Amino acid sequence: MPRTAFVTIAGRTNAGKSSLLNAIIGEKIASVSNKPQTTRTRITGIRNIGDVQLVFFDTPGLHKPVNKLSEHMLNTVKESVSDIDAVVFMQDCTKKINEQELNLLKSMNASKMPVILVLNKIDLLKNKNDLAPVIADLTSKAEFQAIVPVSVTENNGVDIVIDEIIKLAEESPHFFPDDMITDQPEKVLAAEMIREKLLMLLNDEVPHGIAVGVEEMSEREDKDILDISAVIYCEKESHKGIVIGKGGAMLKKASTAARVELEDFFQIKVNLKCWVKVKEDWRNREGIIRNFGLSDK
Repeated sequence: MPRTAFVTIAGRTNAGKSSLLNAIIGEKIASVSNKPQTTRTRITGIRNIGDVQLVFFDTPGLHKPVNKLSEHMLNTVKESVSDIDAVVFMQDCTKKINEQELNLLKSMNASKMPVILVLNKIDLLKNKNDLAPVIADLTSKAEFQAIVPVSVTENNGVDIVIDEIIKLAEESPHFFPDDMITDQPEKVLAAEMIREKLLMLLNDEVPHGIAVGVEEMSEREDKDILDISAVIYCEKESHKGIVIGKGGAMLKKASTAARVELEDFFQIKVNLKCWVKVKEDWRNREGIIRNFGLSDK
């Protein structure tokens, strides 16, 4: 009988949730950066191993809400840890657990949800013996199905995480085709690749006020070229100038980096055109949040 497991990856911002998802799937389907709140909505990743189909939900990082968008992001996390088979809870082993993380763990324990604790960034520990008190502290506060120390960046321990999840798979027909790795539309994947490059290149508050929409995406009939037209939205006119850069240098740099990744992902030459527009204070405007597909409703 085929088996399936639906699993949510949850935890604090920058714990490595999206990196873990990409490592498990074997393809980059979730944006990764060192900026907080890189993931804004729930992203589905699919991995088939033998007769087992694993379906993952990557969620926004736990953080204090500062606007309507971040409220939607936190609601997405809460909704994503219900009606599933297990939660992979990611914790940066170099940081102490905070109250928000602890409350989420306690609510999952109360609902009898199996929780696999993944302690990431063990490569940053100067002494591996420092891991023991971290584990002791966490196990005194919550119950876990399994505890797996990993370094996602070094692909160390990821296979053990997969093994632990497979143990929780239940007999069920597969819900997605076996060759499918995500349910994200291609336009959404392309937009996220562009936004990721901007996150990497821009500083301070500017990246958090950016959204990217792909308005056109089509393959030419006479050539193997994929034309992509994208609009980068920011919240202030001053931010628009920063995104474009002097003589268009910043926009060109981000677009070039995005094009390289788009070509690698879609395996075709890409003609990428990006424009920058201003939508004042869009992260507090419900209508715009919904239009960007970032609402939890």
